[in-house]
Amino acid sequence: MKTILLHIDGDTCMDARLEVAMDIARRCDGHITCLQAVSYEVFAPGDFYGSAMAAAMPRIKEAAEELRRTIETDLSNEGVSWEWRFLYGMAESRLLEQSALHDIVVVGPHDVGEEGSRGPSALAGALALKAPVPVLVVPGDSKGFDLDKPVLVAWNGSSESAVALRRAVPLLERTGTVYIASVVEDDGRERLDFPASEAAKYCDRHGLRAEIVEIPRGEAKISDTIFSAATARDCSMVVMGGYGHSRLAEMLLGGVTRRALTDPQMPIFLAH
Repeated sequence: MKTILLHIDGDTCMDARLEVAMDIARRCDGHITCLQAVSYEVFAPGDFYGSAMAAAMPRIKEAAEELRRTIETDLSNEGVSWEWRFLYGMAESRLLEQSALHDIVVVGPHDVGEEGSRGPSALAGALALKAPVPVLVVPGDSKGFDLDKPVLVAWNGSSESAVALRRAVPLLERTGTVYIASVVEDDGRERLDFPASEAAKYCDRHGLRAEIVEIPRGEAKISDTIFSAATARDCSMVVMGGYGHSRLAEMLLGGVTRRALTDPQMPIFLAH
C-alpha cells in the first residue's frame, strides 16, 4: 500500500485514523494524501436568500483551516511522506474521484455530524461499493496499527470475500498469521462458491501462513462473533467482503457488513 488516501474531517475519530494511516505509510514506505473536502451546500429551511449559508461560510472555512494547521503540525514531526489536498464539494464525491490513483482509502466509522448514531456510515458503505480500491474503516478507539499482528478474514465463500482477501494481500504479506474464519450456521446453510480451503491455498501461493477457523453461530450477531474471534487472536484488523447481498436488502433487512460498520470494534478492511 504505497499511496494512502486519508479522509480529513474534524470528528472524534480523526486522530485514530491518522495514526493508522501513518503506521501503514511507515511499514510500507508509503505516501499519505490528506484529503479535506468542504461543502457549502448547507440546507437551511426557509433560507431563500442564502443568509444563513453566508453567515456559516466564514466559520466553516476557519474551522477547516484550523484543523489543517493542527494535522500538518502533527505530520511534520512524524517522518512520513504526505501532501495536503483541499477540495470543495461533498466528501464522498471527492474521495471517489481521488481514489483512482491510490491503493487504499482510510475513513472513520461515522458520517459528518452523526457521531453517536446507531447506523452505519453511509460514506464508508458508498466507498466500499463504488471505489476502485479497498476501504479501511478505523474506529475512534484504535491505538495505531501493528501490521505484524495476525489478521482475521471473515469468510463466507462469496466472491466478495474472495475479492477482499485478494486486495488485502499487500498488507497480509506483512502479518504473522492469516485466519480464514467462517461462522457455521446451525442449519448447515453455507455458501460453497469458494470453500475456505481454497482461500487457504490462495494464501499459501502468496507465501502467507493461513489457518482455517470455524466458529459456531451461537446467539450473538455474526458481526460480534467475528470481532470476538479476532480479538481473542490478537488481530490487527478484520478483512471483510462488503455487501454480499443487494445494497437495498442490506439496508432494509440488515446484514453482516451493515452491523459491522454500525459498531466496528477494530479496523475493518472492506472490498466489494
